[in-house]
Amino acid sequence: MQPIVFPAVFPVTCHTDFVGPDSIFVAIQGYAENGIHYCKKAIEKGARTLVVDIHGVLSTELMQCITQYNVTVIRVPDTRQALADLSAQYAGFPAQKLTIFGITGTKGKTTTSFLLEHCLTSAGYKTALVSSVCNRILGVEFPSSLTTPQPDYLQQFLKLCVDNGVTYVVMEVAAQALTLHRVKNIEFDGVIFTNFSHEHLEFYTDLDDYFAAKCLILSHLKADRPLICNADDPYGQKILLKYSNAIGYSCISDDTSEISCTYESTHALSLMYTSKNGNIFSLENSILFGIYNVYNVVAAVSMLLELGIDRVVIQKAIRMFSGVPGRLQHSLLPNGARVFIDYAHNPESFRAVLSALRLLTNHLIVIFGAGGGRDKQKRPLMGAVASDIADIVILTSDNPRHEDPQAIIDDIQQGIKKDSTAHVSVFLDRKHAIELAYALSSSTSVIAILGKGVDTYQMIGSTKYYFNEQEIVSQLR
Repeated sequence: MQPIVFPAVFPVTCHTDFVGPDSIFVAIQGYAENGIHYCKKAIEKGARTLVVDIHGVLSTELMQCITQYNVTVIRVPDTRQALADLSAQYAGFPAQKLTIFGITGTKGKTTTSFLLEHCLTSAGYKTALVSSVCNRILGVEFPSSLTTPQPDYLQQFLKLCVDNGVTYVVMEVAAQALTLHRVKNIEFDGVIFTNFSHEHLEFYTDLDDYFAAKCLILSHLKADRPLICNADDPYGQKILLKYSNAIGYSCISDDTSEISCTYESTHALSLMYTSKNGNIFSLENSILFGIYNVYNVVAAVSMLLELGIDRVVIQKAIRMFSGVPGRLQHSLLPNGARVFIDYAHNPESFRAVLSALRLLTNHLIVIFGAGGGRDKQKRPLMGAVASDIADIVILTSDNPRHEDPQAIIDDIQQGIKKDSTAHVSVFLDRKHAIELAYALSSSTSVIAILGKGVDTYQMIGSTKYYFNEQEIVSQLR
């Protein structure tokens, strides 16, 4: 088989990095940048067709460039939808030739996606994965900058899947991806709804608006295909009431759910799964732990059974699953303390991760900040959760972007109760914060570094600075 190489030039794109001879450049009015400002650069790189908003203003300089290179200008009412439609058309509508599963929810999308893809691969299928951690085709990885990529990238990715004989594609689907039409022209052969909680209110007006965006994925689900839904989540219950074909799963005592489980609160995942047909079998994994991973496993297994995957294959695959980079990524420090790096960055994921880690130690240290230019309402809530559960809270910087890092920390501190028993300190330098946590730890301590996961940068202003937490942890002495 030929090496899988991602194309350097796209036939249709919204980013000048992918423009080449005869590319169609779609000028999107983004939230920080206006694509019209990049049209001249696109033309100079070879674009001979521009797609712009019907109300877009073209400068005199750009008009001269359009004339000089004999460029066609197409005006449309919605450039994002045009990007999705043209990208799918020029890629040959690859989604129609694949079996694609969409996974949405506030938390658990990544781990559930990795579990589903791993089990399908273990069952002998050729698979691909689209996730916030990485994108990969038949095990060949490509960088991931968004949970769900822009449609120009996504359609080229799916075309590569078709060209390389992929059968199943597992895809994380973010709410913004649905709102911004990134998955237009993609229909799903199965959908998993993991849960819903406070997040992304910098983008949506309120939680109802955010939930409505999540539910847009259901309009992409093919008729009579499985919809696996968390019945223990209040918003999941709303979906189950509205969609008669939805299959609910529960990890608490709920006799009304079609799928259920019982589990042991141990340092490794161990549960008994009851299928909708009443079959009962065990599932175990030595890497995963915590109730939220029980939910992730049950969701993935429920979809696998709907696909007809053999129970024995599923059990073996779950047992062999090696975890997800940046999701409770574990290291043992020289002094015997354990450190876990995790992507948790909202109140509910904080509570889930820290509650699980609390069971491992009587000395829990947590390091975190909050992203600049993102939902400010969640900051004090994160502070409250951390100070309720941890013994030591170290507040630090996490992609402040164009905000003052100290102002972000002030927002977090508003949620920390005056009678909290947690010791709270502030170190704006994230590397120094990690080093301080190590200095305060002992052989029985657990250190949680939350917010970045596998990210290898700090975003300060508009600049990305290299910052690799795993490297910093490995250098502690």
